[in-house]
Amino acid sequence: MSPSRPSSPPGTGTRTLEDAVDAVALLATTAGGDGATARVEALALAAAVAESAPQAAADWAVAAGGGSTQDFFDAASRGRRWREAPTATLRRLADQQSPHTTAYAQALAEVASAACDLGEPTVRVMGNASVAAAAQLSVVRSAPPAGGAPPAAKAPVATAGLTPGIRTAPTEAAPGTVAPEPEPAAPPAKTLDELLAELDALIGLHNVKREIHRQVALLRVEKLRVSAGLKSPTITRHLVFTGNPGTGKTTVARLVGGIYQALGLLTGGHLVEVDRSELVAGYLGQTATKTAEVVALAVGGVLFIDEAYSLTASGPGGDQYGQESVDTLVKEMEDRRDDLVVIVAGYPAPMAAFIGANPGLASRFRTTIEFEDYTDDELVEILQHVAQGADYELEAAAVERFREVLGRTARGSSFGNGRYARNALDAAIGHHAWRLRDTAAPTIEQLRLLVARDFDEEPLEEGVDTGAAASDRVPAPGPPNPDASPPDPEGTP
Repeated sequence: MSPSRPSSPPGTGTRTLEDAVDAVALLATTAGGDGATARVEALALAAAVAESAPQAAADWAVAAGGGSTQDFFDAASRGRRWREAPTATLRRLADQQSPHTTAYAQALAEVASAACDLGEPTVRVMGNASVAAAAQLSVVRSAPPAGGAPPAAKAPVATAGLTPGIRTAPTEAAPGTVAPEPEPAAPPAKTLDELLAELDALIGLHNVKREIHRQVALLRVEKLRVSAGLKSPTITRHLVFTGNPGTGKTTVARLVGGIYQALGLLTGGHLVEVDRSELVAGYLGQTATKTAEVVALAVGGVLFIDEAYSLTASGPGGDQYGQESVDTLVKEMEDRRDDLVVIVAGYPAPMAAFIGANPGLASRFRTTIEFEDYTDDELVEILQHVAQGADYELEAAAVERFREVLGRTARGSSFGNGRYARNALDAAIGHHAWRLRDTAAPTIEQLRLLVARDFDEEPLEEGVDTGAAASDRVPAPGPPNPDASPPDPEGTP
């Protein structure tokens, strides 16, 4: 039999996926964003949560208003990054201190919950949904209790005509109405020292930290020399990140944006993360426009291109679409060199070939930072950190069981590193929900505690078919998806 769904879904409600996606799109539009983009992100998040569920593609297509099985798996490929970190639209709202941030995060948690209804549920889907909901709610300082109703969304505050940073005295509300709460003041931007402290606190990544500190020193002195009227060589700010999947490249790229802003080299410091599918269009001529639009969004911050070598030519005749994107990117980097940093990332050998094959790229990407694989101790630390972030506690035996499974896992370019630890936690959370399926009123300790058998590779109980395929058991990192970014909190202390 298939596993029953947990009595309290990991999201914040019980909407259908179609309704949940509509709510996300409406909130994005209300917040001044692009509703169509928000809809695509929400559908990708749902596909990433439910991708292991049999028959999920057909149900997803209904909610999406059409689409093939390939469309479903393409969406899941794009959405895996948001199973582990806030979506691009949500992060943008949070960075802008939008009053709609909380409601939007809760709406995305609804999407993760609704994805449990796609196809036949498995314990892996339950785990995915729980962690994805927590990832979206992580931007909210005070998330609602698990399974509880979300608080009412605050009304947007009218700010037209007000001087920035000046609060007006509260006015008395008309009878029968609720006065809107004043918009909270945006927190001050982080200082360079604070950002470097965050970098230094990341798990592992010793060589990366040393190189980023070196870059900061070079750029700081260059700026001081220019201010003093001295001659100074032009130092290229664009970077190449090489390493296997799940080694923290996106996390560090986001910090680089903030660091460069603190140095006065960027006006915004935000991160725009894309892959080939978001740069290349279906026809020649359209790709240049699509790439230029993405670059325009990144101006003032960092454009992070994962698996960038997928853009280069391959085989007889090459890839005209990818080459058009690269040519446009080189031009945009030159035109916007004073307020844009581009970071390209991927496996070491393909990235070396990618940079070396194009003189325009080779002259702009002179600094390569290598991200090494995590050690077993660092992976255990990552597991404990992401579990704590999702409000779970690991008993000592569970940590040892994870170490045992990790020790039997082959390492290589396909090993998921931090993503492996997160996949193990996702599966354990699903097993935990199945283990408590018959507990009518579990205690807080039972709801939080993950035990050793939650990390077993075998089904939860002998003789019971959990409905989970072999791919749903731990470990289940599999070959990493090139389009998926490394988990955002994997290197966070």
